[in-house]
Amino acid sequence: MKILIGTKNPAKIEGAKQAFAKYFESFDIEGIPVPSQVSEEPVNESIYEGAKNRVNNLIEYANEQQLDIDYFLGIESGITNLLGKWVIINIAVIKDKNGYESWGYSPAFPVPDKYVDEIIEKDLGTVMDCLFQEKDLRSKKGGISFLTHDVINRIDLTRGAFIMALTQFVNKKWNDKK
Repeated sequence: MKILIGTKNPAKIEGAKQAFAKYFESFDIEGIPVPSQVSEEPVNESIYEGAKNRVNNLIEYANEQQLDIDYFLGIESGITNLLGKWVIINIAVIKDKNGYESWGYSPAFPVPDKYVDEIIEKDLGTVMDCLFQEKDLRSKKGGISFLTHDVINRIDLTRGAFIMALTQFVNKKWNDKK
């Protein structure tokens, strides 16, 4: 089975690998950097749009390269207040070669009000790097590893979002495929 994921971020690729390994024995995942076509720090509905855009850009890439791909993956992290409080969440989108799409969410973590504007203006990674005096946390354990004292890291969040998205593909009775 061949899978493309719309990122070169090692933590996101590893999270996707771990999610697929729960359900499939043999597969190859290749990271291809494609644009999300949303802001650096997506807000609310643009989080899903960014993940979906990555998937659609991967499909276009695969068509141009004449690649036979089974699954296309996109994941986007962003900030949302759709439930009344500001949180950071990851949204994963998976589309199979037949065009069927599913999505899933990671656990969300709260954002103190004092950081909301700065995160939206700059992006979460920049704010976390500054706050924890680190460099490029987003490509490693993520800021969430500092916030949870290494109980949860970025790979865990990514894996969880992709497992939720895979529920539509691995449960014949649950999904709404026709």
